Amino acid sequence: MKARHQRLLLIAGALVALGLIAFLVFSALNENVAFFYSPTDVREGKAPKNKLFRVGGLVEPGSLTRQADGVTLSFVVTDNAKNIPVQFKGILPDLFSEGKGVVAQGRLNDEGIFVAQEVLAKHDENYMPPEAAQALQKAHDEATGGAAP
Repeated sequence: MKARHQRLLLIAGALVALGLIAFLVFSALNENVAFFYSPTDVREGKAPKNKLFRVGGLVEPGSLTRQADGVTLSFVVTDNAKNIPVQFKGILPDLFSEGKGVVAQGRLNDEGIFVAQEVLAKHDENYMPPEAAQALQKAHDEATGGAAP
């Protein structure tokens, strides 16, 4: 085989390897990306079924219940327009409380319950994730016809 053919074969092999690496990287990123949806978006069917995503809003006061096993919890996340029941098995963050902001990551099951793998609470009284704040403001504007709070 001539040197020219060897170089062409080497370049073609490198391009195939580079394409394979790019494909693997993008498919791994696609599997691990979790988009944010408000409870209204989830109720309107905009959230993916059986795929990882995040839902955020406020924990509805009086909705937190613990199951008999002591580690499974249920609560409701609201954006003041629509509600989503959430089930979580694990230990909640210290700052988690009813009436406060929360973002949960997980999947929506066939019964319409969001099964969370991870629950994040806001870290101080002035912070809320931008997506959750926008969703709450949008729901408030729709409910009040755009009147200022």
